[in-house]
Parts: sequence; structure tokens; C-alpha cells
Amino acid sequence: MSATLHYWNYPTEIFCGAGALATLAQRCALLGMRKPLLVTDPGMLPLEPFALLTNHLQQADIAFAVFSAIEANPSLDDVERGVAAFKAGNHDSLIALGGGSAMDAAKGICLASRDAEGLERFQWSRIIEAYPTLADFPDLGLAPLIALPTTAGTGSELGREAVLTDTAHQIKRVVSHPQLLPACVLLDPVLTRGLPPALTAATGMDALTHHIEAFCSPLYHPMSSGIAVEGIRLVGEHLGNAVRDGQDLLAREGMLVASAMAAVAFQKGLGGVHALAHPLGARYHKHHGLLNAILLPYVLVANHSAIGENIGRLARYLELEQPDFHGFLNWVLGLRRQLGIPHTLAEIGLDLADEAWVGEQALADISSSDTNARPLTASEYSHIFRNAVLGVLPGAQQ
Repeated sequence: MSATLHYWNYPTEIFCGAGALATLAQRCALLGMRKPLLVTDPGMLPLEPFALLTNHLQQADIAFAVFSAIEANPSLDDVERGVAAFKAGNHDSLIALGGGSAMDAAKGICLASRDAEGLERFQWSRIIEAYPTLADFPDLGLAPLIALPTTAGTGSELGREAVLTDTAHQIKRVVSHPQLLPACVLLDPVLTRGLPPALTAATGMDALTHHIEAFCSPLYHPMSSGIAVEGIRLVGEHLGNAVRDGQDLLAREGMLVASAMAAVAFQKGLGGVHALAHPLGARYHKHHGLLNAILLPYVLVANHSAIGENIGRLARYLELEQPDFHGFLNWVLGLRRQLGIPHTLAEIGLDLADEAWVGEQALADISSSDTNARPLTASEYSHIFRNAVLGVLPGAQQ
């Protein structure tokens, strides 16, 4: 990476590099965005990225309003309030600034502001049969959305999905529509340099988990598999440096690219880590990336019989000293230790009280469980959860 501004169009328009923010006003004009609603989380308001973005919009004389009433795990209620703000302000477009929370909330607002039933109609569990390909979805004429990530983890800026919490039922819903893919993405590492080390670590491990689960998915999608392999290498190269020195723009850019690539890779599917993390995040309000980081090795071990050979190939590509499944597992465990990631769910306050419920909810999360490396039962998911609470890695050679 360098100071060069990179332009890609895969799978949407992307500007990548320090200073990418400077292209925002031009992209707004080309997309006809005259009065965008800026969606961000409340913690972003006093920070540098918010100041840089709002100053840019003001200097370009672009009228905008800010909506920041969203939780760390954005809910359907947050989206409802956002839709009210979008309509009250007669907004014609959206800008999302932040991590996955802002991106998911903005997508939810985008969909629900045009289709009052959209969050129900386009739930993952309903769309699989109704819309088997992207071309089968109805054209909703959704408002254009520009995404500016300030974390390098979710990759939501390059996804067609929004993950929203249904607080009434304490579950997460995955909502999908092809027009939720942002019209333009600006990957500017300057916007991520203030992210604290712990959040940099957790979000980076989120990106790594996306890549690993996509790579291990049993679906045949060699393009996504190839992206996942290189994405894992980029995380290995840059995440430690980004955590050690938040001002390292080379590392920050590398992680932004790896994170965005992961959203393309997981078109192939996710797996058991996300199937478990979704209900745990909805019920306990824990950070999604941190949950993924803790759960990852336990799910890898549970899937060993199905992924051993492919993980061995991956380990050889990464040039690990021990180029097999156990060498890769040890690489993941070593990276977690280096970043200060807890080894168990108990360390972040979870216990075994909801063990059976967790297993049932993980199996029901078909957006992830259906593409786990091997089919798992609710009981097996419960057992993985138990291991992750207690810190048990059966069969691991550490």
C-alpha cells in the first residue's frame, strides 16, 4: 500500500487509500445525493472521523442531518426511529459512517423507508425460496447509500445484508436485498486511526473469522475461496501492527482491504462461529467481533474432520512452520494471545445458564448454520458453547 488512491469496482465502486474522503462530494453529486441522512453511532460524534466528514460536507455545501440514536447492536426499534428521521427531513439518500452498527442501521433505514414491510419480507429465512438469485428480487428503487467504515471488521460496506436485533425475541435477524449494497465505498485509513487497540483487535479478528468461515464453507465458490485465502494473509500481515500503532496507515489500510474482501468472500457462506455469536450478541449485548474471536478456535476444532485437508493447504500458503490443521489452529491461538483476546466466554461474563437455548438458536440461525463446514445439531452447538465457556479445546495440540 502507498499514498496512492486506488479505484476498484468489485462488487461496487470503491475508492481506497489515505485521502479517499476527498472524493465524497463528487460521488454525492454523481449519485444525485442532495440531502443525505448521515447515520453513525453516538460514540462517533466527538471523534476525528465525524469532524472530517461533516467538515467535508459543509465545505461542499451539501445539506445533511445526523441520525445517531443506534445501539452497538442496532435494533429494529433503532431502524424505526431512523426511518422517521429520514422521512421527516425529506432526505433523498444516506451516508453511513462507522462500524457494522452504523452500516447495518443505515441499510435497515434505507430498506424500511421505501418498503414498510421490507424488514419482514426480506428476512434470510424467507428469501431463499422466494428469490433464488439476485435478479429475482423486486426493484425497490432504494435511496443511494455511501459507506465510510471506521473499523476494519464487519465488511458490511460491501455486503447486501443488514444484521438487526429483534429485542422482543432476543434474536438477530439477517435482512438481505441486492440494492442494500452501497453505491460507493470509501476505504480511507485516516478514518480508522483513532480506533482503540482493543476494538482494533476485536474487529480485526471479526474480519479473520469471516474469511476462515467462508473458506471452510462446503459450498463450491472458488472465487470467494481465493479471496478468503489472500484476506487471511493480509490479516496476518497487518492486524498486529494496527493494534500496536494505531497511526500506522499502511497497517490500517491493509486491514480495511482485508475486511472489505471478507464481505465478498462470505458470499460463499459463514458458519458455526456466527451461528453462535448472533444469539449471544442479541441476548448479552457483547461485541460481535469479540464473540467471534473467542469462539473461533472452538468451532475450528469441532469442524476438524471436515476442514483438515483444506486448512492444511491454507497453512502452506501462509508459510506456517507447521503446515497442517494444528499448525493453523496454533497460529490463530497465538494471534489471539498477541492481541489480548480472552480465551474463554467466561472471561467476558458468560456462563452455562443458557446452554440449551444457545444451541437451539445457533441451529435456527440458518444464514450461518446452513453453511457450516459440517452439519451440527443443536446439542453439538451447545457443547461447543460449553467448551468456549470453560476453555476446553478437545484434540487440540497446543
